[in-house]
Amino acid sequence: MYMTDTELFPIRTVASITGMNPGTLRAWERRYGLIKPLRTETGRRMYTREHIDLVHRMHAMLESGMGIGQVSQSLQGSVHRETPTGDTWMVWRKRMSSAVSRFDEPALERLYDDALATHPLDRVTSRLLLPLLAELGDRWESAEGSVAEEHFFATFLRNKIGARFHHRAVLTGGPMLLGACAPGEHHEIGLLLFALAAHDAGMRSVLLGANTPLADLPVVCRRAECDAVVISSSMEPSPEFLAEGLRSLVRRARRPVFVGGDASVRHRDAIVSAGAIALGTDIPLGVRRIAGELSPHKQTN
Repeated sequence: MYMTDTELFPIRTVASITGMNPGTLRAWERRYGLIKPLRTETGRRMYTREHIDLVHRMHAMLESGMGIGQVSQSLQGSVHRETPTGDTWMVWRKRMSSAVSRFDEPALERLYDDALATHPLDRVTSRLLLPLLAELGDRWESAEGSVAEEHFFATFLRNKIGARFHHRAVLTGGPMLLGACAPGEHHEIGLLLFALAAHDAGMRSVLLGANTPLADLPVVCRRAECDAVVISSSMEPSPEFLAEGLRSLVRRARRPVFVGGDASVRHRDAIVSAGAIALGTDIPLGVRRIAGELSPHKQTN
């Protein structure tokens, strides 16, 4: 299978994002045929975002106690069941998109509740809510929709997330994370969802929201006694952020700095070169990665 126009990632990037060893990825391809990467003319493996999503699914199934054979059978059975009826998540997105285009909040509320009644929250978030938010942004950029639709849906999600924050239990222990959106990043939904997932994993957070200057973070980190900094960046970051800005933050914060969102996939090498850790776009996996990095045996204070 040869290269296409879609965004592609080498095996080392996929391994870094998913936490899976490159040898394991190759074995899954050779022995089970579960992952079939694209190939360059020289035979180099290249992976799409769909491949990365599949690796995340397999990783989660393995961690739940399933054997690789069971994972293989489950995924093949899932493909067989879903193919005749199409992409279930695509149907959900179209219905919610239609409700958004009409600015019909009651309909949006019903669809949201129905999705949560049949699927776990993390899956609804990763397969429905975040892709729809990105889709609305693309529609605005291509003049097929409007910025009002994106704002309407973002406000709806922010209210839902805010209600969950309000009812969460207050944690008195656990690592403290300083969360902020990168400079120029005005989409804070991903950061809020990450903070909720981190809370469920026993971590606390101080959130600064959208478009936060990196220079302010080290001071906040010290005053709030944070154990790590988490930057959310879904839009294309500035060259200054990827170069001196991020490098200076790592040096001044003196704590691990993590970068999540689409930018952490597209610019993994630059992020790592600056001394930060690229988390990718999978929120549960990112939370586990941070928990592992902050485990007691890794602390170097």
